[in-house]
Amino acid sequence: MEAFYTLDVKGLWQYFKGEHFSFWMICGYLFVEYVRPQSILPWLDFLPWAQLFVLGALAGWLMDHDRKWVGSPINKWMVLFFLAILVSSWRAYNPSLSWANLDYFYTWFVIYFLIINIVNNRRRFFIFLFIFLLASAKLSFSLARAWAMRGFAFTDWGLKGPRGFFENSGELAIQMAVFWPLALAVAVSLKPYLVRWKYWVLMAMPITAGMVILGSSSRGGQLAMMGQFLLKYWRSIFRIKSLVVIALVVGSAWMLLPGAQKERFIQSGDDKSSEQRLLYWEHGLDMLREHPFTGVGYFNFIPYYERYHSEDMLYPRAELPHNIFIQVGADLGWLGLSPYLALIVGVLISGYRTERRARAQPDGELWANLARGMNYSFVGFLIAGQFVSVVYYPFMWIHASFIVSLNGILHQESGSR
Repeated sequence: MEAFYTLDVKGLWQYFKGEHFSFWMICGYLFVEYVRPQSILPWLDFLPWAQLFVLGALAGWLMDHDRKWVGSPINKWMVLFFLAILVSSWRAYNPSLSWANLDYFYTWFVIYFLIINIVNNRRRFFIFLFIFLLASAKLSFSLARAWAMRGFAFTDWGLKGPRGFFENSGELAIQMAVFWPLALAVAVSLKPYLVRWKYWVLMAMPITAGMVILGSSSRGGQLAMMGQFLLKYWRSIFRIKSLVVIALVVGSAWMLLPGAQKERFIQSGDDKSSEQRLLYWEHGLDMLREHPFTGVGYFNFIPYYERYHSEDMLYPRAELPHNIFIQVGADLGWLGLSPYLALIVGVLISGYRTERRARAQPDGELWANLARGMNYSFVGFLIAGQFVSVVYYPFMWIHASFIVSLNGILHQESGSR
């Protein structure tokens, strides 16, 4: 792994070229999904690239005679959650709407199982992880620069990514909240192996990610970053040195935060947007109480709300409930909310076990740091998810695949010795 830890591009490329077709395809999927070259260069947008790479990865894996199935308790909850979606769609307020949106989850279902079964050794994991980091860094570098170029000024739309999952400022902020702890863990872990300029390029990743979160105008993303920071450093938070560093970081962030964004925080709970979200949450819980088994139907929150709660619409059209738990509970009832909660608990437990297992492996501290960074990433998603409807976005499903993949690799290695 020495050539990997030094980020020797030539060595990494030589290894990648000799890899299996299925690994090429799953890496290609991650690249087009996160970098979105087809959105940046419209002339490339003539084929459904993400779907083609997923199909290629599936075909390649099925043709791989050395394939092995990776087991995990999370797999069971993934299957049960998918079954709950199917049952809820069948019993939905508007079944046709449910069936029309089924691909919003079954795509992640397929991708999750492809990743955990294809990314099945340290070298593959390292390359796959770096594609994720570089794709996210491409966003953080360019958007941090854009925010700086406009004088760190506030705009209603915050910062926007390319067309796709991260175009909206709220979802962009979540991606940065997922990205920065992992990027920081990689930079710190690889520092002994790197020349200085490579180390500082890696350190620029979490720094620019934090800048994008501040400039995004997303209160949920900013609260997520604050929660991650406190969780990461709570053990040393009352030491003098730590207090000075925290004061400098918080003070710098507050200085960079535009005045209009500070005003949004002060008005939280009283502005029109906050009032509408509170109404969504209230009636979403009503939907769960009134339809406890299967909810109002997968992707049926909006039409059901517009039909039965139109008196509490502060805008011309209803939106999703801006909370991941209420989104799942209202749509799928306890049949879907139970496995979804089990998935979250399972990912947290698996992340903790992965960190412990890594310490007993070669280069244990390095890989344990990566696992811990992933855990902080997931906490960021959970905090931000209380304010946006991102159940069927890549954040949780890609993260779960990373955790299960790394845990499976470490388990396999410990069993082979």
